[in-house]
Amino acid sequence: MNVKPKKHFGQHFLKDQSICEKIAKSIVLKEDKESVLEIGPGTGALTKFLFTDNIDLKAYELDDEAYHYLINQYPTMSVINRDILIEDWTSIFENKFIVVGNFPYNISSQIVFKVFEHRNQVSQLVGMFQKEVAERICANPGTKKYGILSVLIQAFYKTEYLFTVDEHVFDPPPKVKSGVIQFLRNETEHLPCNEILFVKVVKTVFNQRRKMIRNSIKSLLKDHGLDDDLATKRPEQLGVLDYIRLTNLIESKI
Repeated sequence: MNVKPKKHFGQHFLKDQSICEKIAKSIVLKEDKESVLEIGPGTGALTKFLFTDNIDLKAYELDDEAYHYLINQYPTMSVINRDILIEDWTSIFENKFIVVGNFPYNISSQIVFKVFEHRNQVSQLVGMFQKEVAERICANPGTKKYGILSVLIQAFYKTEYLFTVDEHVFDPPPKVKSGVIQFLRNETEHLPCNEILFVKVVKTVFNQRRKMIRNSIKSLLKDHGLDDDLATKRPEQLGVLDYIRLTNLIESKI
């Protein structure tokens, strides 16, 4: 008998089939056979809608019980019992791929950073996050929720908050609502600035988000000053293009 695994590590299994189907239908399939990476499939509630002829599906499930349940349910599917956060993403598929999943809350931000690192391979993401995290990623400049993930992801992806998911559709129900979002890769291959410094600048200023830019970037400028209107702003007031310009200004000083 293939018994469903017990809940582990704060997992909340999605039990509403209509929500699972809605997530699967939110994926934009452009090719005859798209490569899709599902992260944290659990008991396969979403997997059943992804395991189709037009999807080359690979699923990463770290929990041993859930892994054995999945390989019994889907014996012809590629299910990998390893930690996706330490996996070499360049070896998962030969071509570009889509990331999808009802992501474990405790690693969801780390998954987004992995997508950012592999932005030239990940063409799209459709995923469920804690609602607050989902809103932060999709937030616009000038809002309190706008932050590091907003800037980094929006530099390379078009983001959209798709819909909210209530607590009762999970077993056990979490204490917070969830949000499903989508990233679609834009046409930017490389930013017109030093990309390593760009990331450093964004993280530096948002880690001191109550300060004006001129004060938060002192550690980057060393003994140099920055005489520019951008220096009088606060981090949430700058869009992606502003951060590109700020990065170039800082690089010209150091």
